[in-house]
Amino acid sequence: MSVTKEILYIKGDQNVEVKSQDVTLGDLVSMECAQEHVLSKVKSLKFLKIPDQGKHRYVVSILKMIECIHKEYPNLEIQNVGATDIIVTYEGTKQKNRVWEACQVTLVVITCFIGAAFAIMAFNNDSGVPEIFEQIYEQFMGKKAAGFNILELTYSIGLGLGIIIFFNHFGKKKFTVDPTPIEVEMSLYENDIQTTLIAQSSRRGQELDVGKTNSNGSHRS
Repeated sequence: MSVTKEILYIKGDQNVEVKSQDVTLGDLVSMECAQEHVLSKVKSLKFLKIPDQGKHRYVVSILKMIECIHKEYPNLEIQNVGATDIIVTYEGTKQKNRVWEACQVTLVVITCFIGAAFAIMAFNNDSGVPEIFEQIYEQFMGKKAAGFNILELTYSIGLGLGIIIFFNHFGKKKFTVDPTPIEVEMSLYENDIQTTLIAQSSRRGQELDVGKTNSNGSHRS
């Protein structure tokens, strides 16, 4: 009669942030197993000890986690359904400076506003938008525009509405459930950063992988 072999399913995201210096497997990956006692013990297995000074980042191979589990449960079958390499980041505990955060936000807002205004004005000048508005106004009204006219007003309103609709949110309110263009670009940027970190760590031999020790947390990227 054949014996059913226990299977442990593990799933990890490519980027994980931990708060504690004593990192367990349960802090890094999600797990599922039919045996609850096995699941709880595997989750509590200590995997990494992080120094208490500064910011630390590690690139961990899923094989290193499987090796750690097999040391305690050599007959346990493990199936990975997540990332094969995981970036672990530890920043430690730090107090938030509300004033400094407000200054940073204000600086970013001012920079974006000035940059966007300059880009719009440069585009309008290069395209000759003011001259086109004057020609259109003269053709329809039969006389030249005297200063600010209705075309410039509607253009300004339409430009603002177009930007709000394109970026799919105003303040904290989103118009649709779809991610905004900024969220899409940030996601692509984060994916590129993660891919680069993993490639660099592997190239430099800093990845926590099978055959390498990680007891003192000496491997950093």
